[in-house]
Amino acid sequence: MERSLTMELVRVTEGAALASARWMGRGKKDEADDAATTAMRNVFDTVPMKGTVVIGEGEMDEAPMLYIGEKLGTGYGPRVDVAVDPLEGTNIVASGGWNALAVLAIADHGNLLHAPDMYMEKIAVGPEAVGLIDIDAPVIDNLKAVAKAKNKDIEDVVATVLNRPRHEHIIAQIREAGARIKLINDGDVAGAINTAFDNTGVDILFGSGGAPEGVLSAVALKCLGGEIMGKLLPQDDAEVERCKKMGLDINKVLRMEDLVKGDDAIFAASGVTDGELLRGVQFKGSHATTHSIVMRAKSGTVRFIEGRHSLKKKPKFVL
Repeated sequence: MERSLTMELVRVTEGAALASARWMGRGKKDEADDAATTAMRNVFDTVPMKGTVVIGEGEMDEAPMLYIGEKLGTGYGPRVDVAVDPLEGTNIVASGGWNALAVLAIADHGNLLHAPDMYMEKIAVGPEAVGLIDIDAPVIDNLKAVAKAKNKDIEDVVATVLNRPRHEHIIAQIREAGARIKLINDGDVAGAINTAFDNTGVDILFGSGGAPEGVLSAVALKCLGGEIMGKLLPQDDAEVERCKKMGLDINKVLRMEDLVKGDDAIFAASGVTDGELLRGVQFKGSHATTHSIVMRAKSGTVRFIEGRHSLKKKPKFVL
């Protein structure tokens, strides 16, 4: 992949963040998501690449924009797989909550898992605990491993978990172990990424969330030197059959090399609302500021980018 794509992709997430941030706290998650996908698509049309969406907003007959199989980019440049979540946290934006992101990832063609839209059990950690976690191990064992790797007492370890009834047993085990918990209402991509940064105060992520978000998280953690493991959790016979048709073994533990292959991938995200890692969009008159992260696995480079945008000069957020 071309190194210059890193900055091009930040333009894409900035556009989606700017468009969706206008809907913050207005209780209209669909409108916020539509604004993000429209802006993201407009900017993608200017990016020099031959991209194919492998993780997007749905199948072709279910979503008008950024559907699985859609071609993105100018049609010139490297051939890449594209994973997108134009608005990771539609409910977050609707309620004016914490940690909504505009997110995307790319890798060379054939290197991203075509994850079905279903639940995936996940466990994620930052670089210090790589190789020490096991998704099949008891919660207490993984907490002890992370505590040892980070030279902490288990009482100082912070686990992040989506606040869902299905996670009550995990939450109970974490509390019984004496570790601390940061419950999140939505947005487990941010939760996974936060495990790789000490300043976020998060050490490990547990629980189930969307499988497509698992692939996005894997790209980010590959760039950061972290680790995520996953297991698909089909909810009915139809989802089991879909996995079979896609050649996916529902009993297999999906490791980093299964989720994102090769030695190169790029991840970009822009904050829509404030979070532990990124600030949300701020508007003032005819200008807006964005806060983004972009990283590349091959080089290990991680950049935080603050953008100041003239909204009068850049229509349709093609920034």
